[in-house]
Amino acid sequence: MLKREVKNILLRMPNWLGDAVMATPLITDVRSAWPDAKITVMALASTAALFAADPSIEVFPFSREEPSKLLIQRLKRKNFDLAILLPNSFSSAWWCWRAGIKRRLGYAANGRSVLLTHAPSFPKERGKEHLVLTYKKLLAPLGIPLSDTPPSLIVSHVEETCASFSIPKEGWIVGINPGAAYGSAKCWPPERFRAVTEQLLAFHPHIHILYFGDKNGAPLVNSICEGLPSRVMNLSARTNLSQLMALISRCDLLLTNDSGPMHIAAALGVPLVALFGSTNEKVTGPYPRGSVIHKQVACSPCYKRTCPIDFRCMRGISVEEVFEKIKQHLI
Repeated sequence: MLKREVKNILLRMPNWLGDAVMATPLITDVRSAWPDAKITVMALASTAALFAADPSIEVFPFSREEPSKLLIQRLKRKNFDLAILLPNSFSSAWWCWRAGIKRRLGYAANGRSVLLTHAPSFPKERGKEHLVLTYKKLLAPLGIPLSDTPPSLIVSHVEETCASFSIPKEGWIVGINPGAAYGSAKCWPPERFRAVTEQLLAFHPHIHILYFGDKNGAPLVNSICEGLPSRVMNLSARTNLSQLMALISRCDLLLTNDSGPMHIAAALGVPLVALFGSTNEKVTGPYPRGSVIHKQVACSPCYKRTCPIDFRCMRGISVEEVFEKIKQHLI
């Protein structure tokens, strides 16, 4: 009966950039279950561009500053008959309940079960399995089996974007993302990113390096890139999300910390070398594959924003090890 009744679906995506990418398999899985339904992806305005090029869905952007009353009114006008809530927040359930959406599915958390019509408990494997799988298991009450659908993104205007930033058409393009939104504990030391960059430049005359970073990460990237030759392009704070996706898709490899750009590269099938320290690659690593370097020290993963001791997890990753791993992908 549910199959026949559901025609207009709201898929509320996670707020963090990387988490939103890891939730993209649910778009495919929900579409497979309801091929004729309208699917709307609700996402923060800061991540909405992830989904903008997908012709199979509608995007419903919103901002944290938008008054709840107005947001509820916008949701109500859409007449959704099913809401699938990936964030575990009380507010996401509250908005959908107040908007009168008949069926509301989300994990039981933060006292919101009373606002949901389907509120399964978290899987017992949560925190030990990949987050992609935890997201997919939310669909079980809808009769949607666990799939092997990987994260995926659609990128538009690649050639136009590369031309606007004068990205070379020949040679190897290596992207480097030295920051991470969550905190410095996830970041390999900046002097080591610079050292790897210098080794790459010396390794081959036709390697070009693109450094990525948002506005908050620009000072870090600026300090790394200072004085480096023109084959190193500092793109920090110069790209919007759509441009970042297009530029990453052009890369032959991405070197990155555990970050949103790492998940973008994985979803686009770009080879990557991911450096892990304070977080767990079994839960938030590149999915379904990617080269991960993680020194399994006693205190890792700690999930702290800043390291309270000697940062041994990241300092244990040598420049030579990273350089050799990159070469393996390029040669």
